[in-house]
Amino acid sequence: MKKIHFLLLALLFSFVSMQAQTEQDFETDPQILQKIDEWQDLKFGFMMHWGPYSQWGVVESWSICNEPWISRGGANYVDYVARYKVLNKTFNPTKFDPDAWAGLAEQAGMKYVVFTTKHHDGFCMYNSKETSYTITDPSCPFSANPKADITGEIVKSFNAKKFWIGLYFSKPDWNNTDYWAPEWATPDRNVNYDPKEHPERFQKFVDFTYRQIEELMTQYGKVDILWLDGGWIRPEWSLTEESTPWIGCQGWIQDVNMPKIAKMARGHQGNMLIVDRSVHGKYENYRTPEQQVPDTLLPYPWETCMSMGDSWSYVPNDNYKSTTKLIHLLSDIVAKGGNFLLNVGPAPDGSLHPDAIDRMQGIGAWMQVNGNAIYSTRPVYPYSFENVRFTKTKSGKTNAIYLVAEGSNTLPAVIRLTGLEKAKTGSISVLGSKTKASLKKDKEGYYIEVPASLRKKLPNAHAVVFQMD
Repeated sequence: MKKIHFLLLALLFSFVSMQAQTEQDFETDPQILQKIDEWQDLKFGFMMHWGPYSQWGVVESWSICNEPWISRGGANYVDYVARYKVLNKTFNPTKFDPDAWAGLAEQAGMKYVVFTTKHHDGFCMYNSKETSYTITDPSCPFSANPKADITGEIVKSFNAKKFWIGLYFSKPDWNNTDYWAPEWATPDRNVNYDPKEHPERFQKFVDFTYRQIEELMTQYGKVDILWLDGGWIRPEWSLTEESTPWIGCQGWIQDVNMPKIAKMARGHQGNMLIVDRSVHGKYENYRTPEQQVPDTLLPYPWETCMSMGDSWSYVPNDNYKSTTKLIHLLSDIVAKGGNFLLNVGPAPDGSLHPDAIDRMQGIGAWMQVNGNAIYSTRPVYPYSFENVRFTKTKSGKTNAIYLVAEGSNTLPAVIRLTGLEKAKTGSISVLGSKTKASLKKDKEGYYIEVPASLRKKLPNAHAVVFQMD
């Protein structure tokens, strides 16, 4: 009955998704579908939100958006925005070391990277010829540094470690005068004039967006993922109950012609994945729930993007999640069929916080032992039960990942696996240990009997993987 219930739920999700895509086909290109499948093998990625805003230790871009939920500590909005916009003139991250970042991400067991080339404030962390608001413009002191093209340096360093390369790009641009026109007020995140009344002007912005994305597609070699943010820029057909409030009280439609952008981007990058976030359809090759983990398996490719601390961007004394918490999140996400894109915000000087380094090293130590239960796996019923998460390897092994409670270093004598079906009883492996456990079955179902010697000496204090046939 549980299986039947899940199948009905999955069909319902699929139907709702199809209803929202009546004017946009699903992706059917076999090469791109194969690329999605390969991406699902990677499981763990590294994201960085970084820009001049790090100097103030404030949220990325959003503090210059004049929506009522945003706080600026009582500062006058116009004065605040004016001061924010010249942060580029003092941004000089002299401790930027992309090789160290790539080495740390590799040590953590990450397999792909997504870097913020441009956030909503419009500042380009790459060498754009379309604007002077860039890291390489002489107005920015870091432009004299040999590593001034930060995006290029990151791509080079992560390429050397065989990472997949993902480039984040914000479709809205609050620095562009054809998006936030200086003639009118900016009451919210959206374009501040009606594109239907000023079609020539909005087309200038559309063309600007196209050319900037083409720069990214042509300047940095092979790109695996174009990760587009700013879901209020979307065609009218794609509006959903969730996204309609984003376009504000005016409800102006802001369509930048994604079919044209995608054709150009893939003309340069072949079967590159495109993630037009929240705009469900052909150009959202996988979905990206933000700062959350779905309750169950989802019937489409997906990735949880989440900050390691409370903030996406650097803030002093941020509250970083523990190594145990992050390993549990990774295990939970993978058991439900997702990837985990973990974000760290670099400091204004380009360094990473010691706590972030510590967490990445801790995850890496666990992955060295237990990566076989994460990489290239797929979900297997019952996916999760209490504090156990299940994954299946391509060779047919089922992994039961027991999530050890925070601060604990012991296991129970018996671990129940309610819902598990058709497993082979007897001796089973424990990753990282020569000691075997036993899989047994009684009238209540399968359970793992954990020997006392293993309970006294765990192979890893965060989570223990039992592998069975």
